[in-house]
Amino acid sequence: MTGVYAAKLGDETDRLHERVRDRYALDSTDDRVWVGRGEMDITRGTLVLPGLYVMPRWNLLFPERGEAVPFTVTTAGIEVAGREALITQRAFIFDSKRRRFDSLTVYDASRDRLFDFLGRDGHIVSELHPRVADGELIVEGGKQWLRAGGRYLPLAGPMAATVEVRDRFLPDEDRFRVRAEVSNPLAGEILGYTGRFTQTTDASAEPVEPCARPTTLPP
Repeated sequence: MTGVYAAKLGDETDRLHERVRDRYALDSTDDRVWVGRGEMDITRGTLVLPGLYVMPRWNLLFPERGEAVPFTVTTAGIEVAGREALITQRAFIFDSKRRRFDSLTVYDASRDRLFDFLGRDGHIVSELHPRVADGELIVEGGKQWLRAGGRYLPLAGPMAATVEVRDRFLPDEDRFRVRAEVSNPLAGEILGYTGRFTQTTDASAEPVEPCARPTTLPP
């Protein structure tokens, strides 16, 4: 089998740094679970703050911000409704609060498209456009939808978000550096985080199970 990012990137996968490629090449036949641990500096906008307060219940975004916030990320390849998928569970520790930001990335082989189902139930969906530059994986968001009752309602214009994530390995530090930015044309910055983390793999780790299990994909 081929992992979802490797399938979408094709030959471009070989240009990724091997340490980055290892994580994004995970597929449903792989019994390994990648676990990253580090710290993130987190910022967020003010205009969207009321909305951010309700999102933690869905393991989506959150209203907190801070520097050197403890962070973990767990990644595993799985199969959902007969399709290859990658589940990513991020956790941010703010004093007594633990915030989650989950995503399920699904590859549509018939149309060569990559989709991200965001949050615990995957109600927000974004098409992803990955590319490689100097060994770094750069992922930009594309079309977006609200998934409700098996239907996909397009989010466009002021309802949509601009998303960019950069994931790079730093050989001199033996760590990964990630930067994520989420913004909106009207509201400006929604949420952003940047930081460094180490990564280990554990074949004995408990399986990572997604809450969202979409049986259909966006049009």
